[in-house]
Amino acid sequence: MTIQMMIALAITVVMIVLIMIEKIPFGAAPLFACLLLVIFGITDIKGAFAGFSNSTIVMLAEFMAIIAALQKTSFIVVFKKAMFSMAEKGGFKSYILIICIVMLGCSLFGTGSTAYYVLTLGLLSTLPYSKKLPPSKVIMTAGFAANHPLIPFNTALQYGIVIAVLNAAGIMAEVSVFKFAIVNLFLSAGFLLNCILQYKFLPDHPTSDESTQEVASTEKEAATLLPRWKELVTYGVFIFAVAGMLLQSKFGDAGYAMAGISVAVILLIGVLDFKEVRDSISAPIILMSAGVIGVADALGSTGLTNLVGTTVADMLGTNVNPFVMIFFFCILTSLLATLTGSTIGTVYVFTPLAIATCNSLGLDPTAAACAIVISGWCGHFLPIDGMPAMVLGTGKYTAVQFWKFTIPQYFIRLLFLTAGSIIMFPM
Repeated sequence: MTIQMMIALAITVVMIVLIMIEKIPFGAAPLFACLLLVIFGITDIKGAFAGFSNSTIVMLAEFMAIIAALQKTSFIVVFKKAMFSMAEKGGFKSYILIICIVMLGCSLFGTGSTAYYVLTLGLLSTLPYSKKLPPSKVIMTAGFAANHPLIPFNTALQYGIVIAVLNAAGIMAEVSVFKFAIVNLFLSAGFLLNCILQYKFLPDHPTSDESTQEVASTEKEAATLLPRWKELVTYGVFIFAVAGMLLQSKFGDAGYAMAGISVAVILLIGVLDFKEVRDSISAPIILMSAGVIGVADALGSTGLTNLVGTTVADMLGTNVNPFVMIFFFCILTSLLATLTGSTIGTVYVFTPLAIATCNSLGLDPTAAACAIVISGWCGHFLPIDGMPAMVLGTGKYTAVQFWKFTIPQYFIRLLFLTAGSIIMFPM
């Protein structure tokens, strides 16, 4: 391990500790880490703060303003009333129903959709407080549900990577799309099981200043609603922004910029004033998300991922249980993908190593390839990536509350993923 690797890793650990102990404002720790990276010569200013020009972060900031505008519409009032009504009818049933609805939406958007989890968490942040179903129970679970499809038919990205890494290793065997979808379903089942098991243990607290009391009268909220024409324009620019994100693969960065145009319209017609727009696009969650990208890029550029991968492959050798081998590689892939911020890059490092290990053991590597590729999107127990950081901030969780849910979730999902891959693609 080089000096640069050790310094970058130490700075990353310091950042994580500062985030967890909550002694400095939320979002400040990654900025401090970025400065340390520059001071110690790991990267330059441009590289350390590259997250602030990252297209995904720009889109996230724009969408925060759009969500703020949506909160002034009657849609949010109706949404709050519906959620409160569900909570009053039965906490656990409503809890599971909300999670399943979010998972169903994920089936359409696909695993790892930034647009979908931003939209989901933005809407969940408006949930009213109810003792029977506190928003703190819903934001943690339904927030992560935005990464777990209930009916996993949109798996094109992960499936394509599996085929690519297998072909690169000289393996031209056909991989059933249906079986690959079932492997994803195993992962979602593990996630849902963890949600059910942890229902009683999730924290109970309001998640916004406005929700310190249970919902009282809808008349008060109705009084603050926008004129009808402004509401319709807000809905229109929201749809326009979502369309841009969904079609980003065709439009390029212009797809992300469409959300910015939506924010400009919202500002011009007076749905939000400039201060509200400024506060939304520079929210602590934006500083957190942008900062960790620079740290992750710096860590990845030191070559740490390659070093860990080759070291582990050598340690495993040629006499290891297939389940243990796949599970171990899944842990490493998901962990390094979270730390370095390069999911696809990490997957392309570890999957070939696992395939080579399978070949040396005389095993079919398809199960390993499927599980390890999917595991790249299964970190989440460290709040230094977009989704977990946003869940932590939106739900106002402490480090202990966050880890009580995410650490069991992490291992349960990977166990289900490993089992599902071996069942669907026997080795």
